[in-house]
Amino acid sequence: MRLGRIERYVLVQQARSLAVALGVIAALIMLIDFVEISRGVGSDVDLSAVRILGLMLLKSPQVILQLLPFVFLFGTLAAFVGLNRHSELIAMRAAGVSAWRFVLPAAGAAFLFGIITVTALGPLAASADGLFQRERARLSGSAASGRAPEAVWIREGDDTRQMVIRAERQDPANARLLGVSFFIYTNDEDGRRTFAERIDAAEASLNAGRWRLVDAVGARIGQRAVRYSTLDLRSSLADKEAFERFARPQSTPFWSLPAQIARVDAAGFSTTAYRLRLQQLLATPLMFAAMSILAAAFSLRLMRLGDLARMSAAAVVLGFGFFFVNQAASAFGSAEVIPPWLAAWLPPLLTALAAFTLLFYTEDG
Repeated sequence: MRLGRIERYVLVQQARSLAVALGVIAALIMLIDFVEISRGVGSDVDLSAVRILGLMLLKSPQVILQLLPFVFLFGTLAAFVGLNRHSELIAMRAAGVSAWRFVLPAAGAAFLFGIITVTALGPLAASADGLFQRERARLSGSAASGRAPEAVWIREGDDTRQMVIRAERQDPANARLLGVSFFIYTNDEDGRRTFAERIDAAEASLNAGRWRLVDAVGARIGQRAVRYSTLDLRSSLADKEAFERFARPQSTPFWSLPAQIARVDAAGFSTTAYRLRLQQLLATPLMFAAMSILAAAFSLRLMRLGDLARMSAAAVVLGFGFFFVNQAASAFGSAEVIPPWLAAWLPPLLTALAAFTLLFYTEDG
């Protein structure tokens, strides 16, 4: 669609308001994160202000992206209220320009920015958040080096066999698990899982798709224990996966989510959180566009008719309402009360339907 001079002018005004809204929200988030990091990680480890600032720059982008719907709500609302206050909307409407002519390009720009956010900005922010989580864990681990080591739990397997692995501690430098126990389960044709064997070993190392157990003792139900100086067990994990935790859904880039879902599912863990995250990212462009249409619809009322301030406040309240609906739907989806795709797509669809309904009522009666 070719944009005319009016559409381009409205888009420029919207872009300016969005930049201001983004700057305000980003500044607040970074200030909060700076204080939180200084009180959290900084209380355990002596960190300089520059180091805390670096950690803040790794953490804040992910939070900012999560609040981008509010950026489009506040920014678009401010842009159209400004056009209304300067009687520019009145002049456009008097010239016979339909509200759809400048609202839909604004929504289209928001939708396009949503695609860029999901495919480019989101993966960068997710990678930064993952780096922040690893750096925080490293700093917290160095602060807690004098404490008793925590037990390590790993689960792996396939359709025929599952292994639950518990180690008293790990030695990542030498790729070893120390004081380790293997609980082995077999799956029958009906998918039922049956305990098959327990193996205790002094240490276990992972190499070339096999666990090498040293000084091991294995026991099956109803049989005597058997000792092994060394014992090899096949593994479906890569060499480093035994010493790495699965990345959080928020720390997993969009392009890596399908592979991550497959990995987590193959390990026998629930993939609900990752599937929900994937669907939420796919619904992001629609949410941005819906917030833009909602803000524009609430600010089209002519100044001479009054109630513009009340309508703008109602738009903000309704936007927060949809945000809480989104959080509630995410909670229901994470708890598997509703399917992940429904939890992800229901809030933006409700927002879009409410925005279009209000715009139809305002523009077409």
